[in-house]
Amino acid sequence: MDTTRQPVLLDALMDTPNGWIKSIACVCVGSILLTLSAKFQVPFYPVPMTLQTLVVLMLGVVLGWRLGAVTVLFYLAQGASGLPVFAGTPEKGLGLLYMAGPTGGYLMGFVVAAALTGWLAERGFDRSRLGMAAAMVGGNAVIYAMGLLWLGSFVGYNTQLIALGMMPFVLGDLVKIALAVATVPFVWRVVSRRTPK
Repeated sequence: MDTTRQPVLLDALMDTPNGWIKSIACVCVGSILLTLSAKFQVPFYPVPMTLQTLVVLMLGVVLGWRLGAVTVLFYLAQGASGLPVFAGTPEKGLGLLYMAGPTGGYLMGFVVAAALTGWLAERGFDRSRLGMAAAMVGGNAVIYAMGLLWLGSFVGYNTQLIALGMMPFVLGDLVKIALAVATVPFVWRVVSRRTPK
């Protein structure tokens, strides 16, 4: 595997020097997208689907591992400070109390997942459908693993844990993975055609 950092989509789409203003703008816009994705629900089976995990993983792919992880950390910091940025807030609580609840592990998993998908994108995984699928599945696996590890302390480490914390979301996540796999490599093909050789 090539360990050399390759340009990510942000680099290809915004051919401007990397600087503080560009990075701050990306972090702010990314955290707004995360908030909107947490609040917007799509009717789906067996549970309504949010687009939050898709946005988390795509932030890594588009921004790279550092900026993607920083964006998610900024989003979590907003939530920790009491802003109603998470799904179900303010009805289900706010701030650190909400983050210490059953979904806290998934929230922490967002940071690692964005970093992972970003790191893989920097190695060119997002240029092909197979590579993009691997990156998205890996990111989702991180979110599930950290989420279930934390959720188990509330519901127990048994079959109920998988039934409650993973199975209702698998079908929706597969749809989101398919969407990303269909979109990102296509965008790269369009970008590479317009880029002078």
